[in-house]
Amino acid sequence: MSLCIVSGAKSFSLAITAFTVIWTHSIEKTMWQEDWHVSEAGLEIQEARIKGSGAGMEPPADAIFDGEWWHYKPHLPPRKSVLFARSGQAGAWTVCAQGKCMDFDGDSKEAQQPVKLKACTPYGLGGVNDRKNKKNDKLP
Repeated sequence: MSLCIVSGAKSFSLAITAFTVIWTHSIEKTMWQEDWHVSEAGLEIQEARIKGSGAGMEPPADAIFDGEWWHYKPHLPPRKSVLFARSGQAGAWTVCAQGKCMDFDGDSKEAQQPVKLKACTPYGLGGVNDRKNKKNDKLP
């Protein structure tokens, strides 16, 4: 499995099975992080962390505060895709995996387009069942 990223007119895949999405809340200007896993079922959120609370970002009752971050496990089923909207107020969305990070921000026309993340195979951007649509198993 891979992570496919669609941002504006650009799309590509990363051969990873775990990643973190980082952003700053548009109102509170507080850091937010989510750890995700790529699986056959789709994208599965493993943990979320927020540095503060307020303006629609209260940590759930079972969250644990470590002195800096509130940690919690969102109770969500796997998603076929996750869409990250960009308001222009929150700054960049950052996707990190294997010690490297990639920002989705800029001054281009595409900067305000949402970023779509989804599980896919190395064969393309068709989603979790993309491989079933291929006639052979050889990479191009």
